[in-house]
Amino acid sequence: MDNLKVMYEEEELQKRIKEVAEQIDKDYEGTDEIVIISVLKGAIFFTVDLVKKMKTPITLEVMQVSSYTGTESTGNIIVKKDLDNSIEGKNVLIVEDIIDSGRTLKYLKEYLQTKNPKSVKIAVLMDKKERRIVDIDVDYTGFVIPNKFIVGYGFDYDEKGRNIPYVGYLE
Repeated sequence: MDNLKVMYEEEELQKRIKEVAEQIDKDYEGTDEIVIISVLKGAIFFTVDLVKKMKTPITLEVMQVSSYTGTESTGNIIVKKDLDNSIEGKNVLIVEDIIDSGRTLKYLKEYLQTKNPKSVKIAVLMDKKERRIVDIDVDYTGFVIPNKFIVGYGFDYDEKGRNIPYVGYLE
């Protein structure tokens, strides 16, 4: 990807993720465990680095939800892969790579709340606030970014570029 400009170097990402992990640990101090729900595919990179920096015990779940057909959001959210285990009575942290319109995370949070967890919080690596359509609270944010198409560190362009170690944007 020749026209990819660096937005956040790998070191900047890791420093900020460590700060987010420390805040989560502080907020969940004295908690037995947190159920971390990583939203496939993009959040895998962020999730792995986040939980490695956390001290609070965790269990890990993955979910896959989609609102896209091709490059267009349908606004219709589908759960492609659901939880493997019950979250009833547990503290849940949804870990997502990015929030823009907020539709998917709002749906996911409401969906998970029907499973009677003790709490549901959200951590996102990137927040495109200017694209927000629905009102949703994000508990932990890595970076607030402008409305640019980003690639690398889990973010893809047509399924390519996820393994780039930094976050870049297309000109």
